[in-house]
Amino acid sequence: MGVTISGMTGAGSIRHNNRSFSAANVDRSRTEQNITFCNEDLKQVYHMVFDEALAAYNAKKTKTRDKIPDYYEHIRQSKQEKLFHEAIFQIGNMSDCGCGTPDGERAAAALKDFAESFAERNPHLRVFNMVLHMDEATPHLHVDFIPVATEQSRGLSTRVSMKQALKPQG
Repeated sequence: MGVTISGMTGAGSIRHNNRSFSAANVDRSRTEQNITFCNEDLKQVYHMVFDEALAAYNAKKTKTRDKIPDYYEHIRQSKQEKLFHEAIFQIGNMSDCGCGTPDGERAAAALKDFAESFAERNPHLRVFNMVLHMDEATPHLHVDFIPVATEQSRGLSTRVSMKQALKPQG
């Protein structure tokens, strides 16, 4: 029997992914089966990834108005870039790979393998939150990441840019 593999990107909800709140479709009795691969604070990750490039950028600026005091806030208020992106991956649907079924367990195992090597396959997508949900109808993986472009000649040498982050991967 064949099943579909689907993936989508869009706006993420870290509170939903980490179960700070639960939607109506969540089976609370299975929430403990969720697998958290990583859960880092977004602001701290921004500082770890971009502070060095930000300091170098600001050092070249003579006018205070041209300096960026906080890159996290700069991107948060930007109309062009998003703080982070989310991708959701799922194998099958609730009728052929529902949680608690043997096929659902196989789908969850495949998603777990996929999750464990995601960062290695996508070095320019800095994953800060990744959760496999087993408490909804179908196992699915939430991957929250920052697209990091490096070796840039204009602006910050390391900056947020989905297009530039994916370029080295072809």
